Amino acid sequence: MLRFENVSKAFGEKQVLSDVSFAVPPGEALCILGRSGMGKSVTLKLSIALLRPDQGKIWVCGDNIASLEGAELSKVRRKIGFLFQDAALFDSLSLYNNLALPLRRLSNKSWPEVEEAVHRTLQQVGLENDGQRMPVELSGGMRKRAGLARALVLEPKVLLVDEPNSGLDRITASEIDELLLKQKTERKTTLMIVTHDIHGARRVGDTFAVLEHGRFVAYGTAKEVEQSQSETARKLISERY
Repeated sequence: MLRFENVSKAFGEKQVLSDVSFAVPPGEALCILGRSGMGKSVTLKLSIALLRPDQGKIWVCGDNIASLEGAELSKVRRKIGFLFQDAALFDSLSLYNNLALPLRRLSNKSWPEVEEAVHRTLQQVGLENDGQRMPVELSGGMRKRAGLARALVLEPKVLLVDEPNSGLDRITASEIDELLLKQKTERKTTLMIVTHDIHGARRVGDTFAVLEHGRFVAYGTAKEVEQSQSETARKLISERY
């Protein structure tokens, strides 16, 4: 469903990714861990072609997205949802219209079908009574759920998630974790999550990768990463970290 093959990316002289390969099977979640500035978010942006690799292939739903342009790229992107760290809502639009906009632009749904899809998705994240509210009126946790709803409204096959619990208290973070877990288990969505929150990662993730200096220094189940030769990996995966 999502696969990197020998992907490298540099910005000037700074090598961010070096010959990285991995695969996320359908309906599973990969959590990418690492210290700040190690290229975790770059991996997400490469996966939706917001950035292009210097070398390598990135397969999404059977297509090498790194080689696509125009209409072909747009077609694959419609299969991908992206929950940005700041939720990426349009502040000038109500929550309802934030969700309706991509449906109007990127789907062939009729207006009644758009309304039904928006209502269903808001209900899915517990915001069914908040559609007419503006983003500025939402709490941090509500904004994150709204951002998740916007990422899910086109029913993506792959969901990319950037720091889902950043800035949230433990209770609210657990609610976001539960929504992501439900998306994976009930809808069989493939997830790739960049996070510093090991508690949430352990709850949602199936596989864990620790990124350091452009390479994965550990990759596998939580137990396998705990037994890694990398001290950084062992610290990051530990709940005591």
